[in-house]
Amino acid sequence: MSTPTITCSPNGPYIIRGLATLGNSRGEPLETKAVVALCRCGGSANKPYCDGTHKTNGFSDASPGGGKTSRRLTYRGKVITVHDDRSICAHAGHCTDGLPAVFDSESQPWITPDNATLEEIAAVVRRCPSGALTYSIGEVPQEESVATPAIEVTKNGPYAVTGGCELLNVPMALGAPVARYTLCRCGASKNKPFCDGSHWDAGFSDERN
Repeated sequence: MSTPTITCSPNGPYIIRGLATLGNSRGEPLETKAVVALCRCGGSANKPYCDGTHKTNGFSDASPGGGKTSRRLTYRGKVITVHDDRSICAHAGHCTDGLPAVFDSESQPWITPDNATLEEIAAVVRRCPSGALTYSIGEVPQEESVATPAIEVTKNGPYAVTGGCELLNVPMALGAPVARYTLCRCGASKNKPFCDGSHWDAGFSDERN
């Protein structure tokens, strides 16, 4: 089976080819086909699908600036080392909600890898949809487990891409996994096409999904 591909059309939708699994935040399957166009301007009346609104609402795929610069920080523990790149964080909260003893945004440093077991930390890192969090054991980066290529339309948030869908002609952040990343669908990210959490400030809403 060929790898599904994602193309960012100029000032337009994501063009998805070869994807078999598309679903919403409730775990319900959504219609997909050989080629499907997903909205990334935030304005479609038929979310997640593109309805051409980008042509009239002034959507631009250019990043407006002011976002975080890609920078991979390392937090070393005795057993596990956690890496973090804030520029691609979608602010889903799985880390701070799932393991606050290790991930505490009010503390400095905000990640303390010695406050939980390797298994606990690894499980939380693998839940990070954006790939902002990764981990190493010793000096060896841990690769992502193989999963079925899929896109989840998250609740009032980005597209969560898993399973190695190939994002064409877009460089990934240094050290970011190709197996999981999040793509902006509100149109407001300062780091397009990746989600940077701007949907929270923009008040983006998609009650259907």
